[in-house]
This record gives sequence, structure tokens and C-alpha cells, in this order.
Amino acid sequence: MVELKSAEEIARMRVTGRFVADVLAELRTKAQIGMNLLELEAIVRERIRERGAVSCYVDYSPSFGRGPFRNTICLSVNDAVLHGLPHDYALRDGDVLSMDLAVSIDGWVADSAVTVIVGTPDPEDVRLARATEDALAAAIEVARPGNRMGDISAAIEAVARANGYRVNTEYGGHGLGRTMHEDPHVSNAGRPGRGFPLTPGLTLAIEPWFARTTDRVYTDPDGWTIRSADGSRTAHSEHTIAITAAGAEVLTLPA
Repeated sequence: MVELKSAEEIARMRVTGRFVADVLAELRTKAQIGMNLLELEAIVRERIRERGAVSCYVDYSPSFGRGPFRNTICLSVNDAVLHGLPHDYALRDGDVLSMDLAVSIDGWVADSAVTVIVGTPDPEDVRLARATEDALAAAIEVARPGNRMGDISAAIEAVARANGYRVNTEYGGHGLGRTMHEDPHVSNAGRPGRGFPLTPGLTLAIEPWFARTTDRVYTDPDGWTIRSADGSRTAHSEHTIAITAAGAEVLTLPA
């Protein structure tokens, strides 16, 4: 069931969104050569504790994972793109790191993801990460009343195709609000003018992710980490948005 949010409820999600954005902004500065993923996890735990927030990941047990999840952030390196478990790994020069964070404050959730390149960037990794950002921006641009979910999906797919990337449709965006995952599903590929109507009060997490040379993935033995099937590099970008009468408002922007 899709739940439309009131202006007051969106304002509360905006508070959470700013917190999520601020934490990710801090992690961007910390993601340097030699930084251990467990240190990044520790920073997030401390920020959540200080704010009195609640992690949406700790004890999360969906059907697709080997739950419960025990960390506060997903950290996915290189060929890993989604649901990466923080573990004892020191970042190396040229690593591609995707960081995905979802938090609840006073009962309202926001979810965002960014991809950073550690140290010396490979130009192809830069192009890949930028494509996910461009796809996210294109999707947000068409997320307005009068359009449909397929317009968001088609915008993401068009950017992927223009850059030569294939699109996986197993994992995509989603509604959110009182919980991290609500209806509707937001596919990263679709047809314009089709699907659920975009109505003021609808809140969505839009999250394009691509791999360099494949659209197929597999799950690590850890039961969580999603990797490209051919070992190629990956990238992931995500914002929480609210559909308003004026268009899309991005809720996961730093204060």
C-alpha cells in the first residue's frame, strides 16, 4: 500500500534527510587511503548515538539477505555495489567505495548513497560514478505531478544506455517514510507514461546503480554483499525525495 505524506510529515523526513546527508559528507572526507571500513562503521555508530537516531540496518532481516544485518551502514568496494558488510579492510589507492545509509529519527526515515573514489581515480571509474549521479539528477527532474513511475525509470535507463551501461532490474529504489522500504518499487529501467502516478505526498528513494560491463550480479557467501557477475567496477547514487505540487524536493541534502 502506498502512503502519501502530509507537509508536516515530509518536514520531519527532511530533518532525518539532513542528518543522513551530513554523515555521508563527513564520511567522504574520511574515505582516504588506509582508512579501515570498520573505522567508517564506528563513525556512523557514534553519530547515530549522539543524535538519538535509529539505524534502519541493524537487525534488518529481509527475504533477500542472510539476516539479521549487524551494521549501521552498507560499505561496498569495487565490484561490490549493494549491501556491502563493513569488514576489516583498509582502503587502497583507486578503490571505488559506495556508502549507503538509512536512518530513522523520531519515527521518520531517510535513505541516501554516494560513491567516492579513493586516492588516484581511474577515468573509467569517474565516468561510471558520474553516470549514476547524472541518472539520479535526470530521474529527479521528471519526478513531478502528472508524470508516472515509468518516467523516473526511463530517465535512469536513458542515462545508462547513453553511457554504454546495462541496467539490472533486480534491485532498485523504493517508497519510504515510517519504514525503510515501502511501496512502490522504483525500477531503474522502464517506459515513460507507465506505472504508478506521481502524486504530491509520495516519498521515494531513487537509487541508480551500474556496473561497467554487465547487468548481472551475484551474492557473496556472506549472504548480503551484491557484486557484479564479471568482477567489473560498480557505482551507486541515491537520494530521498518528496513529490510536491512544484516538483521533486530532495530531502537528503546537507544542512
